[in-house]
Amino acid sequence: MAVMSSLRDKTHIILYTLLAAFLALIVFEWGMNFNGPKSKANQAGQVNGESIPYSQYDEVYKELTDNFRRTSPGVELTPETELGLQNQAWDNVVKRLFVEQQFQKFGITLQDQEVLEALESADPPMVIRQFFTDPATGAIDRKKLESARRDPRAKELWLQLEKSARQELKIKKLIRVFQTLDHVTDRELDDTVKRVFSRFSASFIPVPFSFAGADSNFPVKEEEIKKYYDEHKELFKQSDALRKADFVFFPLTPSSKDTLAVRTELESIRADFSRSVNDSDYVKVQSDRPTGVNVLYTRADFSGAAGAAVFTSSNLKPGTIVGPIADRGEYRLIKISKVASSAQPVARASHILLRFNPTSSDDVQKVRDLSMLIFKQLQAGVSFESLAKKYSADPASAVNGGDVGWFTKDRMVPEFAAAVFSARPGSVIGPVQTQFGLHIIKVTGFDQSAIVCSEIVRNIKSSTETVDSERRRAMAFQMNAKEKGFEKSAASEKLQIEKSGEFGKHMMIPQIGYSEKVSAFAFKAAEGELSEVLETEKGFYVMRLTSKNDTGYRQLDQDLKTRITAELVREKKGAFLEKKLAAMAKGSMTLEKIAAANAGLKVVAADDIRWSDGFIPGYGVDRLLVEAMSGAVPGKLSAPVKTTNGYAFVQVSKTTLPAGLDMKAEKSRLALQLLPAKQQQLIGEYFDYVRKSATVKDDRP
Repeated sequence: MAVMSSLRDKTHIILYTLLAAFLALIVFEWGMNFNGPKSKANQAGQVNGESIPYSQYDEVYKELTDNFRRTSPGVELTPETELGLQNQAWDNVVKRLFVEQQFQKFGITLQDQEVLEALESADPPMVIRQFFTDPATGAIDRKKLESARRDPRAKELWLQLEKSARQELKIKKLIRVFQTLDHVTDRELDDTVKRVFSRFSASFIPVPFSFAGADSNFPVKEEEIKKYYDEHKELFKQSDALRKADFVFFPLTPSSKDTLAVRTELESIRADFSRSVNDSDYVKVQSDRPTGVNVLYTRADFSGAAGAAVFTSSNLKPGTIVGPIADRGEYRLIKISKVASSAQPVARASHILLRFNPTSSDDVQKVRDLSMLIFKQLQAGVSFESLAKKYSADPASAVNGGDVGWFTKDRMVPEFAAAVFSARPGSVIGPVQTQFGLHIIKVTGFDQSAIVCSEIVRNIKSSTETVDSERRRAMAFQMNAKEKGFEKSAASEKLQIEKSGEFGKHMMIPQIGYSEKVSAFAFKAAEGELSEVLETEKGFYVMRLTSKNDTGYRQLDQDLKTRITAELVREKKGAFLEKKLAAMAKGSMTLEKIAAANAGLKVVAADDIRWSDGFIPGYGVDRLLVEAMSGAVPGKLSAPVKTTNGYAFVQVSKTTLPAGLDMKAEKSRLALQLLPAKQQQLIGEYFDYVRKSATVKDDRP
């Protein structure tokens, strides 16, 4: 029966979905004390001393792998995908055991009768609602449910379904334990209503951290960094033992002979592909990407040069064969079946990326000055391409004059995409700030052309001859490095020594990706030890282990020292400003007098300031500043208050509530929101405490 097939496909993951949803509810992040790895037979690891059998971990991993293959037919199970599934399986079994331990701690049990009543109730567990809800009525289809329960073929599936239902009911009981521990007072409700609906009229003087002077005026000593690290060590806790390594990489770059061979192969089947009636079967046999049948492509699905070749007017006709076209390490032979328009336009742009440390006022000022210099040069006629090559901190695009190619909105960070798709072709916009830094952007075009096509793809791979040649190079270097030293050998052969950055045993390795061989070497080797030649799909590595960290905390390396230094400079500037501003406000000072006596400071006045979202009209969002306003005494100059980027003097002139506001009704409405929020906060704080004190051992090989 259809519902049994659906259950058979999906119930094996429902239990883990329930756990994931619960742990998301309580804002549970894994960063527990880590001990290991210490391999033990038949044990994957431990949670607070309780063993996780390897068979249990392996069962979950196999279920996730089977589900991946079912839901992604034809998609290669790469080493990176396997790593992701292994880590997902580990997280699932660890979280499951952790929750079971909480059930034991709070004495949460479940009787068979409770499960039966829940299955028959008007609001049954999620797994029942998922499979037995009538879409027409939104109610449980009791006939279908009873029929499925009596089906003898479904015995094992029903045991699994009942297991999922039991877990959900126990989780609900655990949540109710916390819900009974908190309540909302009438005073809290009254204060919340006033805050949500209040509007302020105020004047203030914002005093940024830069007012304290240059960062160099606030030197940070090595012992101060060490003290901060020791006092805030919980911030630097990590869940994995970590390693670092230096390495020399010998990439498997296809030779011109290898590339020509792939192109020749595709050219030889071009005519057959053109005559093919059943494209689906032909693509499955001939292509390295067998799913490429009747797919919709825009220019964003190609490199710039390949897209230009495909989307020329002469090619945009049904039945046209385009290619072979070289595109990002592969050749593509495309058979166009339909010319269309995409629902969303694609854009092409170039950018100049300027990186900076947002916590350093000196850095912020430098990047602002540099962006102004770049705009002046653009106005003077200097080409965008040459400036991108000179200034951009994005090396991948800088070599191409800043060009990032064609893209859809969802392929860029929101701020970048919003700026580009609201601009005109040919315009230069910015600076636009994103998580990566400041971007000066040149919008070079928009397009809505699309094709529906089938394609044969052949990856350009290194031949056996090329692989053997590169392997011999790597082996010769390794032997030389063993005898004469790593640095000396690399220098004599003009080879680049790369640094991996920190990585864990079951993590992607910076600069390398996931590699079992690299990871196995790193977690068996002694510090300073040289590896044999490590062969991967990408090429050959010769590595030297440079750092071992099994402490459970991030090491105080140079990068972390830089971050801590920036925070300490900020703290010192804050203390300096607080003291200086307190002295400035002595006596009968007013905002106007303070601004007049200090160059660079000015009074900002605003009405309709909202506590609900921290918005100050004509100024921007600053929640800390508005929070200070909500507690200020109207008509009185405040002491210096903290803001998002410094301090401020504040004077609120009036606070108003909307006319006709029904306080009683709003308090009743907000009570329904505030109580669950407080309860969720309590649960989150509890599990955050438990997380920090928990001990997890990962003994997986």
